[in-house]
Amino acid sequence: MDATFWHARWQQNELGFQLEAAHPLLQKWLAHVDSGKGPVLVPLCGKSPDIQYLANFSSVVGAELSPIACRDFFIEQNRAFTQTQVGDFNCFQGDAITLWQGDFFALTPQHTAGCSFVYDRASLIALPETMRQQYARKLQQLLPGGSRILLITVEYPQHEKQGPPFSVYREELESLFPTAAIEVLEKLNITGKGFARRRFDTSTLFEVAYCITLP
Repeated sequence: MDATFWHARWQQNELGFQLEAAHPLLQKWLAHVDSGKGPVLVPLCGKSPDIQYLANFSSVVGAELSPIACRDFFIEQNRAFTQTQVGDFNCFQGDAITLWQGDFFALTPQHTAGCSFVYDRASLIALPETMRQQYARKLQQLLPGGSRILLITVEYPQHEKQGPPFSVYREELESLFPTAAIEVLEKLNITGKGFARRRFDTSTLFEVAYCITLP
C-alpha cells in the first residue's frame, strides 16, 4: 500500500472512510483528553469534518497526502485559504488551520511545532502492519513527552475482511507505544452498522476510543 493507492482513491472519489459530521467519540472525549494549550495534530487528515470541529477549540495542524483532499476541505467548509510551496510540502492555510500536503513520514518537528495533542480517527487503522510501526515511531519522534493521542480504532476478525481499515487491538497498541499509558475511553459495538460509509460483513465489529499518553 503506497502513495499511488491513496491518490487513486481520492481521484476516483472512493471515500468510504469519509464522515459527514464530526465523529461522536471526538465530541464526547475531546475535553477529557486535550488540554487545549496548543495546536492539535491530525495525521492523514483527508477532508474530515473533524478538522472543522477541532478548529472551534484550538488551531489545527493537519498532514495529508492528497492535494484534492486539502483543497476540497477548505472549499466544502467555505473557508478562505492560501496555497504555498514550502520545501517538499504544499501548505494549505486558512484561519486556525494549516494542512501540510505531502509525505507524512517527511514531517519534521518544525512542521508540528507546539503540538502536544494528536487526534487519529482513521490514520493508524488505514495502514498495514509494517507501516503502523513506522507511523507510531514517527509520532513519537514529532511529539514532546507528555503528549496525548485521542485514537479511535476498529476491531474485527481480520481474516474476515481485507483492510483498510485494518483491525487494531490494544495488544498491538502496547507494542507500538511500549512506554506509554494507554486508557480505554469507550468501546462501541457497531456490528451490523458498518464503518463510516461502508458495510462490514464481519461477525463482530467494534469501535474503540483510547487516550494514549506518551512518556
